[in-house]
Amino acid sequence: MRKSRKIILSIAGAATLAVSASMAALAWGHGYTSDPPSRSALCADGEVTNCGAISYEPQSVEGPKGFPAAGPADGEICSAGNDPFAPLDDPRGGNWPTTSVSAGPRTFTWTMTARHSTATFDYYITNSSYDPSQPLTRSDLGLTPIASFSMGGAQPDHTMNHTVTLPSRTGQHLVLAVWNIADTVNAFYSCIDVDFSGGGSGEPTDDPPTSSDPGTGEGCTAAAWAATAVYTGGSKVTHEGVAYTASWWTQGEEPGTTGQWGVWKQTATC
Repeated sequence: MRKSRKIILSIAGAATLAVSASMAALAWGHGYTSDPPSRSALCADGEVTNCGAISYEPQSVEGPKGFPAAGPADGEICSAGNDPFAPLDDPRGGNWPTTSVSAGPRTFTWTMTARHSTATFDYYITNSSYDPSQPLTRSDLGLTPIASFSMGGAQPDHTMNHTVTLPSRTGQHLVLAVWNIADTVNAFYSCIDVDFSGGGSGEPTDDPPTSSDPGTGEGCTAAAWAATAVYTGGSKVTHEGVAYTASWWTQGEEPGTTGQWGVWKQTATC
């Protein structure tokens, strides 16, 4: 009898531990955009009601990565295809609270509750055909990211800030932020409702600043870029007579080849 009682207690204890571990995993994975607030964040903060399960776990909007070629189905992008989070796909008649933005640089902040090894953070924005009263589909989006931040498998900080240059838009739009995990097949999705009501800084220019005195411009005294070196945000290099500054962590991405939205920003002709 005493032995049977010990077995029962052991089973009960194991079950309790399993439930506790499950709850901890639920509570502490993984990440979401908090500023400007995503739909997940608005539900968690009580700014939007009748959100269901997402109100308690805004960090858990996880689905297949590979967007836009793969990933969640059209109409299920904001929930990442998770049925319990389907309220995120409901456009609510176009009445999700919006954050006022304008064309030009804008900081987007992620709150991380589990620091997964990261491939990239990608940002997309809706096009002129977007109807905020309808569920989000790929046809609503420009399928080339307006910004992409590569981390090469590194772990993010508990708070991640990205400077994203928003293009010119008018009225209500949606920014889709995708956190692609390096060592799993999944990604985390955040839908952010914005309203282009500000004056803005206009369309971003393709023309980088140059120095009127070649050889003395910003960054011209920096060391030459090396393909094997690791650079973080703010690092300065020179490459083929041009000075560049890194916008985020990078390795092996050659300055001058990453484009307008890439990691390397030209600062001067040396």
